[in-house]
Amino acid sequence: MSTAGGHILYVITDLEVGGVPLHLLRLVSEMRTRGYQTTVVSIAPSGPVGDQLELEGVTVHSCGGRGGRDFRVIGRLAQLLRLERPDIVHAMLFHANFAARRAAKKAGIARDRILCEIQTVEVERRWHLWVDRFTHRGCRLTIGNAPSVIEHLHAKARIPRNRLRLVRGGIDPARIADAPKLDRSTLPAPMGAKLVLWTGRLDPIKGLSTLLAAFARLEPDLTAHLLLAGDGPLRAELVQQAVALGIRHRTHFLGVRHDVPSLLKAVDLFVFPSLTEGLPNALLEAMAAGRPIVTTDAPGCRDLIEHDRTGLIVPCGDTPGLIRALAALLSDDEKASRLGHAAKCEVSEHWHIHRTYDAYEALYREVLGQADDR
Repeated sequence: MSTAGGHILYVITDLEVGGVPLHLLRLVSEMRTRGYQTTVVSIAPSGPVGDQLELEGVTVHSCGGRGGRDFRVIGRLAQLLRLERPDIVHAMLFHANFAARRAAKKAGIARDRILCEIQTVEVERRWHLWVDRFTHRGCRLTIGNAPSVIEHLHAKARIPRNRLRLVRGGIDPARIADAPKLDRSTLPAPMGAKLVLWTGRLDPIKGLSTLLAAFARLEPDLTAHLLLAGDGPLRAELVQQAVALGIRHRTHFLGVRHDVPSLLKAVDLFVFPSLTEGLPNALLEAMAAGRPIVTTDAPGCRDLIEHDRTGLIVPCGDTPGLIRALAALLSDDEKASRLGHAAKCEVSEHWHIHRTYDAYEALYREVLGQADDR
């Protein structure tokens, strides 16, 4: 695709290691190869992802925000916007979106040049939806990365559909395909055991208490061991729950892993029992690795998995349903293989990252074209 050029200033709440900051890192890199000038502004002090951006030659600014109630960042961001005078402002995450809408107005940048993006179905801080309801007109469009996100913003934040735009997220399947398979003997589970993997942040919305309860009730002859890759505030509680359920010897807390693609290739099954998501990268990676998947009908998950075609779906919080689904795939290798292969094909055909980048660039072209006409 030929490039339109132009200066895009990205605004994000923070640049700590996480799904959205890493998504921004990859997006900025891609847009630079397509001929766009890019600048990044973090509302909070810059973090590790900001360091990586600077190593790649990207200018990174910080507004030095000290929490969600530090409204001084709006004035600081407005000063940066006056200095940079970008053609497009693309904000990501709630606090960055709010600051960008207010700062752009102070800096005299037309709202038609402002794009805001949400990548989750918000259920914990519903006041975010209330704020978005009354401020969304401060930007041209609010972008969602999955159909469930768009539907939630329309239904709960009452943003009109003509002010919403779907830009489907995605991954590069080659990154998974090129990863070497991990040697199973390096994992803390006996050789010959069935390995069930979950990856992510140990957080209440991930449904892990339900997962442990279901795992404890699996038939012993399935010889399954559960691997939890990641860390978070729920770790101590989950360890205690595993002990209480009598499955601590079959539940392995791996901590943060930097070899997830290789780890995926070493396991028999991927499980993802979240209560809500936006578009879970962990699930996309498992699909790209061809793993048989058990997940829930949570927003985000149901956008990716079709029941009994690319995985098995159970209702959120349904322990008996989760037991049945896990047992079905652990005891039926043919079905597990069929679902895993279909999931791998689904990612390549519909969730490839290049489709995502093309959609972003088409939107940038739209903004630049209409701005030029005016």
